[in-house]
Amino acid sequence: MTDTATMAGLDPATLPDVLRLAGSPGFDRIQEQLRRTGGCTDPIRLTGSTVTRDATTGQVLHSYSTDTEPGGVLRVACGNRRASRCPACAWTYAGDTYHLIRAGLVGDPAKGTPATIRDHPRVFATLTAPSFGPVHNRPGNRPCRCGTRHAEDAPELGTPLDPDAYDYAGAVLWNNHASELWRYFTIYLRREIAKRAGLTQKAAREQSRVSFGKVAEYQKRGAVHFHAVIRFDGPAGPDDPPPAWATLDLLTDAIHAAAARVEVDVPPSGDQPARTLRWGTQLDVRPIRAFGDGEDITEQAVASYVAKYATKAAETTGTVDRRIGNKEALVLLDVPEHPARLIAACLDLHPLYPDRKLRDWAHMLGFRGHFSTKSRRYSTTLGELRQTRADYRAAQQRAALGLPDPDDEEATTLTLAHWTYAGHGHTPGESWLAANIRRDLQASRELAREALLDLRSEGEDW
Repeated sequence: MTDTATMAGLDPATLPDVLRLAGSPGFDRIQEQLRRTGGCTDPIRLTGSTVTRDATTGQVLHSYSTDTEPGGVLRVACGNRRASRCPACAWTYAGDTYHLIRAGLVGDPAKGTPATIRDHPRVFATLTAPSFGPVHNRPGNRPCRCGTRHAEDAPELGTPLDPDAYDYAGAVLWNNHASELWRYFTIYLRREIAKRAGLTQKAAREQSRVSFGKVAEYQKRGAVHFHAVIRFDGPAGPDDPPPAWATLDLLTDAIHAAAARVEVDVPPSGDQPARTLRWGTQLDVRPIRAFGDGEDITEQAVASYVAKYATKAAETTGTVDRRIGNKEALVLLDVPEHPARLIAACLDLHPLYPDRKLRDWAHMLGFRGHFSTKSRRYSTTLGELRQTRADYRAAQQRAALGLPDPDDEEATTLTLAHWTYAGHGHTPGESWLAANIRRDLQASRELAREALLDLRSEGEDW
């Protein structure tokens, strides 16, 4: 890990700390801690202790204290979902999101959904923002309006043809109200379902339930749009089959009608006129197939797609992933012109709409909602998935130490713990070491993925 070839590219500030770490008596333990965090870029440092005693005799069965750790601290993963902040923790978050979405598509009794969920009507819907002015794009095989056929990675894609005529205020206000647009959409969707079923809203609720899981994504132009799995269930949720009238066609028609009805009014303020915000006309609704059937919108593809975007945010448009308090910072941070204008619009509009907190969310181009949400009965929750992982690791540790399960009614142990926050982050040498661990883990995952794909391919040949 610390050979000369590996360290050849280190900068002068990092190399001395790497050598210090490599020569320290606690180096192996530091490596172990960093590996347990997955190579987290900004781990939380804790100090404290835990003691497990026999509740009857008071005998100490196990004890641990960070006093024995290098530097006197225990490093735990930061848990940040953003890939731009911590690729290691974002990978875990994406995996949890994948299993959450997948459980609502293929079924997983351990996550609250039966295998029969595959028989329920479900679609993958994409709701977008309206136009705020023409932008550079790739319209099929035709050239862009500017006369150029842009490459897929062209930096001008998504930027306005005429920045001075682009409605930057409208764009950031739309992002800022996107969560309300979604909330009204879910309300109208249930009404449109009842209307098409020829039922009252109460009767429709008593016979069916609509569940969803969604994720927000930024388009290149900086506008938020939502990808959602929307599913018909019976009144009791995923364990209950939907009624005969709850068909895929009815769900699709209701989604289109509900999206067309949604309106959110923004009052005039200062030099800004009154606005009525709506969804864009590019509404895409596709059925999700259980086993493909030659379709691209499969369960696997949907779960992977949603998980991918659960770890991304506005930084994909060229902005930064931290708050920006003034326009001078845009120059210092070298933010590209289009996202810089969107951020500047947020800062300018903040005094006119103080309750919308546009300055606080300027780095998000105005969007202030959650990136990944779901209805209560769609499937499991991210919190439950994290707890399952924590319980599994705790059970492994207890088994290794020979300690009884605390949930065992006959267990007679008592565990006392005390932890204190002691900071976060790495020294330069630890940061380099964590990056190498993260790279090695990623390489191992890629090899495992390729091996799995090879096995599947061989299985098809059989």
